[in-house]
Amino acid sequence: MLEIRPNCERCNVDLPPDSPDARICTYECTFCASCVDGILQNVCPNCGGGFERRPVRPASTHRSGVGLDHQPASDRRVITEYTDEELKAFAATLCDVDPADR
Repeated sequence: MLEIRPNCERCNVDLPPDSPDARICTYECTFCASCVDGILQNVCPNCGGGFERRPVRPASTHRSGVGLDHQPASDRRVITEYTDEELKAFAATLCDVDPADR
């Protein structure tokens, strides 16, 4: 089950469970669309993979025991340890390679 982290790891903007701007990599590193499209150039600074739009966890319970009421989103905020210069340099090494080929 996805953790549904509450913030962008670079700019710390809030990304609620229904945010259309949340992007995740295969390890659930979470960034906003602006950071992914801009400074990160679709390169996860942690694993080198690409990003996809994070699915929205339904707020309503449509089946017994399933939904935000039963599996709440995480409240643990994560912030990257890398500087913007380090993020840009790392992204530059992989941004021209399709994520499937990294």
